[in-house]
Amino acid sequence: MDPLTHTATGLFLSRAGLNRWTPQAAPILMLAANAPDIDIVTVSGGSLNYLHFHRHLTHSLAAMPVMAIMTVLLVRLVSRKPVAWGGAFWAALIAVASHLLLDFTNVYGIRLLLPFSAEWLRLDLTGIFDFWIWSAFLLALVIPFLARLVNSEITSGKSRRPLHYGRGAAWFALFFVLLYDGGRAVLHSRAVAILESRLYQGETAARVLAVPGLNPLQWRGVVETTQFYLVSDVDSTADFHPERGIVFYKAAPDPALDAARRTATFQTFLQFNQFPLWRVSPAGQPDDAKRVDLFDLRFGSPNQAGFKASALVDPRGDVLSTSFQFGRPPGR
Repeated sequence: MDPLTHTATGLFLSRAGLNRWTPQAAPILMLAANAPDIDIVTVSGGSLNYLHFHRHLTHSLAAMPVMAIMTVLLVRLVSRKPVAWGGAFWAALIAVASHLLLDFTNVYGIRLLLPFSAEWLRLDLTGIFDFWIWSAFLLALVIPFLARLVNSEITSGKSRRPLHYGRGAAWFALFFVLLYDGGRAVLHSRAVAILESRLYQGETAARVLAVPGLNPLQWRGVVETTQFYLVSDVDSTADFHPERGIVFYKAAPDPALDAARRTATFQTFLQFNQFPLWRVSPAGQPDDAKRVDLFDLRFGSPNQAGFKASALVDPRGDVLSTSFQFGRPPGR
C-alpha cells in the first residue's frame, strides 16, 4: 500500500490502545508501519535495481523483529525520551506486521518467505492506492477533530474529565479495513470463478487473474490459454462477455527472444513478472535488427504499458541494448 495508508494505520493502532504499552507510542508505530519501505533507497541504483529489491528482505517475516527494533532505537535516540522497551518492541512488531498484511493484499505481491524462498505471494484484493480505504481513514481522522471542537464549546469554562479522542474512530478504521478486504476477497473469488468457467476459442483457461479496480464489483480479468491471453473486464455480479475483451497472441519462438531472455535486465524482470507477454517486431535500425518487448499483464498491455522490458537484438543474435521502464498501470 501507499505510505499514507501505512502511516495512518500506525496512528490508528496507537490510538486504539497500543499507546498504553509505551511512551512515544505514536511515532514508534507510525514509523514502524512504514519501516519495511526503507528499501526505497535502492531506487538510487535505477528502476530495475528498485524492482529487484523493492518488497525484498525488509518485507519478510524473518526481518520483522529487526525492523521493529530499528524503529524503537531511532525514536529513542531522536526524541531522547524514555520508552518501555518491551512494550515498544511488541507494539512496533505489530505495526510492521500491519505493513506486510496490507502489502500482501495487493496485486503487486510480497516475498514474505525470504531468504528461504523468493516466491511472490499476493491476494490480488486491492490496488497499491485504494480510494475506499483512504476515505475511511480520512473520516476516522476528521471525526475526532470535530468532536474535540464540539466538546470544547460545550464544556467551555467547566471542569470535565479529559476524553480519549480518536479511540473509537481508530477502531472503526481498523475494522473497516478487515471487513473491506474480507468483502473484496468474496468478490474476487466470484470474479475468478467467472473467468474459470468459460471456454476461450475452444480452450479452457490455464490461469486466470482478476485485477482490482476502483469499483469493488468490477475487475480487470486476464485469462491465459496455450495460444493467447485475453484481457477483459469482469463484473462479480453481472454477466461476463469475453467477446468484448482483447486477445493478445503469444509470440512465436524466435532467436531474438531467447537472446533477450538471457540478459540480466530480462532475468530480473522475469523474477517479478507473473503474467509475461512477449512481443518481437522489426526495429528498423540497424538493418534487420529486432525489438523484443516483455510486458506484465497485471499492470498493463502493449496497448497501455505498465512495466516493460525491451531489448534491441541484431541479426547475429547479439543484444545491442536493454531497458526497463515503469509505466502507469491501468485504473491507478
